[in-house]
Amino acid sequence: MAGGSHSLAAEERPASRSQSEVNRRLKYISLAVLVVQNASLILSIRYVRTLPGDRFFTTSAVVMAEVLKVLTCLLIILLQKRFSVKETVLFLVDSIVFQYKDTLKLAVPSLIYTLQNNLQYVAISNLPAATFQVTYQLKILTTALFSVLMLRKSLSRVQWISLLLLFAGVAIVQVQQEGNKEASVSGGSNQNYMVGLVAVVISCLSSGFAGVYFEKILKGSSASVWVRNVQLGIFGMALGMLGLWWNDGAAIAERGFLFGYTDMVWCVIFNQAFGGLLVAVVVKYADNILKGFATSFSIIVSTVMSIYLFGFHVDLLFTAGAGLVIGAVYMYSLPKAAGSSSSSLGSSSSSSASSESPRTDGGAKMEAFLPKAQGGVVSPPPAVHITA
Repeated sequence: MAGGSHSLAAEERPASRSQSEVNRRLKYISLAVLVVQNASLILSIRYVRTLPGDRFFTTSAVVMAEVLKVLTCLLIILLQKRFSVKETVLFLVDSIVFQYKDTLKLAVPSLIYTLQNNLQYVAISNLPAATFQVTYQLKILTTALFSVLMLRKSLSRVQWISLLLLFAGVAIVQVQQEGNKEASVSGGSNQNYMVGLVAVVISCLSSGFAGVYFEKILKGSSASVWVRNVQLGIFGMALGMLGLWWNDGAAIAERGFLFGYTDMVWCVIFNQAFGGLLVAVVVKYADNILKGFATSFSIIVSTVMSIYLFGFHVDLLFTAGAGLVIGAVYMYSLPKAAGSSSSSLGSSSSSSASSESPRTDGGAKMEAFLPKAQGGVVSPPPAVHITA
């Protein structure tokens, strides 16, 4: 009997070791996906917005990204229903129409996310990619403050220190950019550093508020991540079309919705539409520390690529400021001491939400725009949408 137990334990050890190896590989893959998605979206938007020639309408790009995201989520829901169109339609009607109160709750965050996506285009069009990437980390500060004010969450001493370092790092980078605008904004009379700075600050404020508001109203909701993204996308498309008509209606009527679209522009839109959903799937295997490290590493990647692609100039001040931001992001993502309550960390994206809420599996967190997931994509504990 003892010999049998010993043999069983010996068989379980290799299986456990093999599973551990698989999980380690998935974590590395998750890290790579998070870094590539974070850096590539910003760099590609900056690239297409600084190319000579006809520029596409950013309002149409925001709407197109919402359309693609909704279509993708509908396809996934159809797949989950085993391609039964009738069952899928009944499910969507029940989730979106009959439970209209639940759907209407998403109108406010969807409005803010639509505004945020448009502001990101404005900011990246007027700021160097590296400067935007560093400054955009202020969303962590705004999300933390809104979490404390609206959700009564507590922050550890290390997290408060990290927020101060974050603010100091961003301030140093802005001082460096103010004193060296010629190097930071590559010659072009249609680029305005101050417009870009105001856009990114408002985007950070909206990201923090929307993510925390989203977490607050959806606490305990049982809807799947795909339904939530369909609901967000419906409002996002409607509000995006309203913004398109208000801002570019006459020009689009004359030149067309897809004016200025190139292969690279389509890559940006696909990245914006699918990037957040991809990260949502991947984030299941990434704990909060790994996500913090990915954000920090993506700042380095954006800076290095900006030097080669856009002739970005890095000096001692920028290095010091970016270093403080990278350290602050990593410090904020460290787990709190036992007994203390967790707090949200913003992320944000495309029209998906940008804050996170605690998960029960080992304290890891889900991206904010993903309330709950089914079908083995993301674990089902309470969650809070995408950022992008």
